[in-house]
Amino acid sequence: MVESANRESGSTAPRVETEATGYTNTLAHISPLISQFWEKLSYKMKMMNPNNMNRLELTKVFSDDEALINKKVPRELLLQVFSYLDVVSLCRCAQVSNYWHVLALDGSNWQRIDLFNFQTDIEGRVVENIGRRCGGFLKQLSLRGCQSVNDAALVTFAEMCNNIEKLNLNYCKNITDKTCTALSRHCPRLVHLELDSCAQIGDNSLKALSDGCPNLEWINVSWCELITQNGVDALAHGCPKLKGFVGKGLKALTDPALLSLAQYCKGLQHINLCSCSAISDRGVVALAESCSMVRYLCLSNCLHLTDTSLVVLSQHCTHLETLEVAACSQFTDNGFQALARTCHMLEKIDLEDCVLITDVTLNHLASGCPRLEKLSLSHCELITDEGIRHLGVSACSTEHLSVLELDNCPLITDQALEHLHSCHNLHRIELYDCQLITRAGIKKLKSNLPNIKVHAYFAPQTPQPTEGRTRQRYCRCCVIL
Repeated sequence: MVESANRESGSTAPRVETEATGYTNTLAHISPLISQFWEKLSYKMKMMNPNNMNRLELTKVFSDDEALINKKVPRELLLQVFSYLDVVSLCRCAQVSNYWHVLALDGSNWQRIDLFNFQTDIEGRVVENIGRRCGGFLKQLSLRGCQSVNDAALVTFAEMCNNIEKLNLNYCKNITDKTCTALSRHCPRLVHLELDSCAQIGDNSLKALSDGCPNLEWINVSWCELITQNGVDALAHGCPKLKGFVGKGLKALTDPALLSLAQYCKGLQHINLCSCSAISDRGVVALAESCSMVRYLCLSNCLHLTDTSLVVLSQHCTHLETLEVAACSQFTDNGFQALARTCHMLEKIDLEDCVLITDVTLNHLASGCPRLEKLSLSHCELITDEGIRHLGVSACSTEHLSVLELDNCPLITDQALEHLHSCHNLHRIELYDCQLITRAGIKKLKSNLPNIKVHAYFAPQTPQPTEGRTRQRYCRCCVIL
């Protein structure tokens, strides 16, 4: 049984499974009672007129005197059933009867809370009440998009819920460094923190987290543009267990910050540096040489990178599964040739706007990446039907390739679609603005792959001039003028 003393002290809830082991025989005995109860409840709910269904009627159905389930089922088993319910269901159960109110609001049922669906209604006082109600039981909380939540509420929350492990504050735009300072002081077990688009978060937040949250494994500070290399350097020093770093849009992030991550966080597996426009090969090379277990890497819109980065990645990061390098316009066939020789685990590759690559890159990817599932070649204007042929006959296409994006590839024709007829797992292809692709080619592709979704656009045809009449030099309006 969950003791009230534990609730007051904020200690971790005892495992329900351990408490319920003595009730195995009882559960077998009362299972028919549970089934009968829910059947009876469903029938009564159907018979009720929705216009007259009020709390009194619900209370009558579930009252302690009439509900056999409350008499026969041990409290611990009811708590275990309640533990599978979401926030809305728990709140509804709390309104049924006094007994269910106590059970539904028991802190052990509120270990994981996601309030995203109520983001417009969530204010600071709601977060404070959650902290008081759940205490040390709460392990995961998502306040994503709750823009009315402020520092004061989260400071109170941190004081009450010091066992929190996963906290999502994405788009909580009113919070500042005070929130992270409070988390540092009171939440040493924090391992996962999301701060995407919290524009007032800066270096002081990362310094505080480095001091008080040594177990941090994942942090997302995307578009927190006040963060510089000083904050990332402090974070790397204090959080050596970091496995995931997401820093999209950090304009002030430079190579020294990546050098710190490489030196102190060698276990990094997920790195997203999309639109970190100040970084160069020097930082990426340092990460590649030190963080050999990287599975996911996004370098999209990092315009200063060259093939040097790809070559070093191929030498050290052979476990790479996802590579996103959209708009890295200096990458060439040579870099991807090196990558395909060793990174045989690649499953998803985004090469959009890598304008220098040719069919040579596709030839190497087709032969060296047999697990390839998703490939984006949008705006790669040098790709031709021959490159698609290499994909079509490769092991990856027949077994794994499911998504292929070819929009704005002007040299692609219907012949390329014929090369894909053997790609039986292909379920989506993008062909926007491929002007040499025809409706007939798409129809033939669909006849061979009936489950495929083809996204294409055909501009309206220009009407032919009327025979016997020459086109006027000026429009009617110009003639009048």
